[in-house]
Amino acid sequence: MPSPQQARAQASAITSGKAVPEAEAAPTSRLRELFDGPRLSPGQRRIAQYLIEHITEAAFLSITELADRVGVSQPSVTRFAAAVGFSGYPALRERLQSIALSSLAGGPGEEDRANELQAAVDAEIQNLENLRRDFADPGRVIQVGRALSRSTPLTVLGLRISVSLAEYFGYAARRIHPDVRLVTRGGSVAYDALLQCREAGGTWVLAFAMPRHSQETLQAIRVARGAGLKVALVTDLALGPLADEADVTFATGTGSRLVFDSYAAAGVLAAALLQAMTDADPERTQARLEKYEQLSDQHQFFLRD
Repeated sequence: MPSPQQARAQASAITSGKAVPEAEAAPTSRLRELFDGPRLSPGQRRIAQYLIEHITEAAFLSITELADRVGVSQPSVTRFAAAVGFSGYPALRERLQSIALSSLAGGPGEEDRANELQAAVDAEIQNLENLRRDFADPGRVIQVGRALSRSTPLTVLGLRISVSLAEYFGYAARRIHPDVRLVTRGGSVAYDALLQCREAGGTWVLAFAMPRHSQETLQAIRVARGAGLKVALVTDLALGPLADEADVTFATGTGSRLVFDSYAAAGVLAAALLQAMTDADPERTQARLEKYEQLSDQHQFFLRD
């Protein structure tokens, strides 16, 4: 009789066929897709991030107003428009207005909220809705899950506020992978661990980087890449220095309505990557879960509910 966790591993495999999205992608997802292709300068990334965060207002700004809001020159805005594939700022603004208007027309109406806690939950629900749309095509998740599954050892990196996500992933990954190494301290300690992983035959690092993004994380990713490791990054922004250094970036929103951020969507994304790892090698997954269940029964790890 398989345990509940074994049953989930057997029954919840991700299918690779591309599904038809149920609804138009969220404005933030559409803008990230629009801006994600070209390699942008730091000033251009600031423009892109401002547009992502303020699309309903920014879409109707003049070039002068947008430059003033972001703190760049008007020629910088013009060069940004060209960098992302438009003939000039008017053409870019026309596309932005189309995205903003479709969002206002199709989105839910403003509703009365009883308190700020409910508003925080609403924001996380929106993050999860955006992630659901991104999962309409699970191909990248499946591909990266297979790569992480084959990397022995597999290093999981998370510093500062991102430690909790890395520890969750590392704890679960050890149930299905023979050698998972968790790195939660920065500086030379992280460098040593990453170099040892590569020397031991590892090929991939999974890094979590939630805001505020740290210099330690950026340097650790650069060390990993320099050693020959590939980096899959889970973060909140598809643009910026961290994403520039990663081989694959999964960007998902964080809840920022309260004093400290919450990470509902990032947690689901981590679970999806774990699922993809279990799917990549079902025989190994089943054998390791069976062995763990036997060990937990023998030593009575868990209460019998």
